[in-house]
Amino acid sequence: MKRILVILISILTLSSQAMAYEEANYEVVKENKEYEIRKYSDRLVIETNSIEGNGFRKLFNYISGNNEESQEIKMTVPVTQEIKNGSMTMQFYLPLKFNKDNVPKPSNSDIKILTIEGGYYAVIKYSGRSSHKNFLKNKDILEKQLKQDNVVILSPPIRVSYNSPFTLPILKRNEVMYRVNL
Repeated sequence: MKRILVILISILTLSSQAMAYEEANYEVVKENKEYEIRKYSDRLVIETNSIEGNGFRKLFNYISGNNEESQEIKMTVPVTQEIKNGSMTMQFYLPLKFNKDNVPKPSNSDIKILTIEGGYYAVIKYSGRSSHKNFLKNKDILEKQLKQDNVVILSPPIRVSYNSPFTLPILKRNEVMYRVNL
């Protein structure tokens, strides 16, 4: 039984590493044992309201070709969620080859294309389920550390996920980030 478990974990680990997605570029400008501060450039994203729980499906349909050009777009990471104007939104980052001029227009009016302004973000990493409970726990840890270090928080917390739902929780990469002033 133990041998089967080791083989299964090895297969899942290799398969999750084989799914290499384009990731948003950043530079780590400061780090300590609790968190790191990253500098991001402007990033093009698609966004939708995810209050009804179908935000992921809407965004996935867009990159699967449900757009005015019927163009399939490769999945990127991370997937982010944040509260804007009192509503939960979900975002997919678009591959770097796209800009405002060449990105396919959404067929679904619930999908918006926007640019997230570059800047500094404080980030805490954690593994495990990307549950609300885990998110809140790590959000509180990061917020407390930033306040303790006199880092000014400029945004609501952002929930960040990198893995498919089929990845074992122990292998998942999750983050909480805040836009900060440096």
